[in-house]
Amino acid sequence: MPVNPSTAQARVIVDELVRNTVSHVVLCPGSRNAPLSIALYDAAAAGRLQLHVRIDERGAAFLALGIAARTGRPVAVLCTSGTAAANFHPAVLEADRAGVPLIVLTADRPPEMRAAGASQVIDQHQLYGNAIRYFDELAVAERRAGQNSYWRGQICRAWNAAYGEWRCGPVHLNIPFREPLVPDINDDGEWYESLEGRPDGARWTELPDFGALPSFVVPSARHGLVIACDTGVQAASEWAEQHGWPVVSETGGIGLAGATAISSGAWLLGVEEFISRHKPEQVLCIGRPTVFRQVQRVLSDPDVEVLLVRPDSDWPAPAHNVRQVGQWFDEPTKPADPDWLASWQRADKAASSAVAEALAAEPWPSGLRLATELVDAVPEGSLLVVGSSNPTRDVALAGRLRPDVLVHRNRGVAGIDGMVSTAIGAATVHRGHSYALLGDLTFLHDASGLLTGPAEQRPDLTIVVLNDDGGGIFSLLEQGAPEHNAGFERVFGTPHGADLGALCAGYRVPHVVAETLTEFRAALKPAPGLRVVEVRVDRTRHRELHARLRTAVSSAVGAV
Repeated sequence: MPVNPSTAQARVIVDELVRNTVSHVVLCPGSRNAPLSIALYDAAAAGRLQLHVRIDERGAAFLALGIAARTGRPVAVLCTSGTAAANFHPAVLEADRAGVPLIVLTADRPPEMRAAGASQVIDQHQLYGNAIRYFDELAVAERRAGQNSYWRGQICRAWNAAYGEWRCGPVHLNIPFREPLVPDINDDGEWYESLEGRPDGARWTELPDFGALPSFVVPSARHGLVIACDTGVQAASEWAEQHGWPVVSETGGIGLAGATAISSGAWLLGVEEFISRHKPEQVLCIGRPTVFRQVQRVLSDPDVEVLLVRPDSDWPAPAHNVRQVGQWFDEPTKPADPDWLASWQRADKAASSAVAEALAAEPWPSGLRLATELVDAVPEGSLLVVGSSNPTRDVALAGRLRPDVLVHRNRGVAGIDGMVSTAIGAATVHRGHSYALLGDLTFLHDASGLLTGPAEQRPDLTIVVLNDDGGGIFSLLEQGAPEHNAGFERVFGTPHGADLGALCAGYRVPHVVAETLTEFRAALKPAPGLRVVEVRVDRTRHRELHARLRTAVSSAVGAV
């Protein structure tokens, strides 16, 4: 007998996804999405795509985001109807702000079931608001000809919006299915028309991978500074070295290379006396800065001209004074002042020495000392996934130049959500060993990301958890000032007392507590599979340590 409509539609959708270069799909089990689940399983069994199965939709979406961020290609993620679809929302928001190509597929009840108040029904139309590049609800499959081209054409539209139209990002296809939701026993594969795609595996509609040629910003200052964020750190390093501009990065020294690299940039930008003497005429900012207030202050200075490299129309502008926005950077119109660069280099050397000396005298463990040891220890070619809050600051402030290490951070929305799953996704497609540095709250927030079924791939990933039993980041902010001590622990510190070892044991993930520096270094040696290394830190020391380091850097730089 002919194939039923839901099965026919699902098979075509999966086939066209593959033709559109989608090689990774993350699936969450459910009933309404059964047609697509079965079609995806068959495609994976045939070697046409790699299927990842997760039971938690929020973690699944961040897993897909991690894969897409590292491969730079669209990844599809699929769930059933109802709150399952709502749990994709945090990852969709991150993908939007970070420009990561996701194809979100949500199964749904057909309209007549929604009108009847059926189970697992919510309004999934435009569920993710303006965080998506494209939305469409496919028509319910029917027993008639003329649908193969429609289904395939809509997949091409979604792929183009996610990846090829202007700026990468998430798209959403809502797909209502009528029963039957599984193939008929006597299914002969026949339909009312051919369900084949284009010959030779071509996509239904050929589309360019990218849109128009990039626009350029044109630097024109002798005293310039490059600030590299998550994107284009290597290219920014090469440009800066070629043209004699000092270059700093929000990821510290990770990925930063070349003779003009300033590894202690996060410290130097915070020294008011230094910046008053070394205020750049122009800042070439690549990407979107999200971590340090001192970076925002430089970009907000009315005397500093900001040139922003950003691939879309959503650009950061702390003082709304951006001079140029482009998708890439061009040759400067003036030669750089060599004395300007030399002055930055002298200050960098002094600041780096002051930080290294102060941290060497610091008792183990502290967040900054841990980050320093981790960045030094990871092997060449490793991937380092860095969580928000203190870890991303500690890694940057460690000031270690590691141009041979890749880094990933979820800095689109800059939240702590989904970081375990993101790290596992990114590590899954990285060739080589991977590491992640997460805070304890970040780790606990996505602990279910550790749940990996026996049939699923486990990457070679070492997750380092800096456990300071609560919200250590707040001790460095205004809330952590002594005058606010009365309510700090209850509403900001939020101690939890969780047993991370017992939690990992429940997920059958190896776990070790590194109490000494020797134990920590040993735990970082590459090993196969997924494991967790916990380091317990006293967060009451954070504020005092950072203040001491700022004083040491300021004194060292002032003497140059």
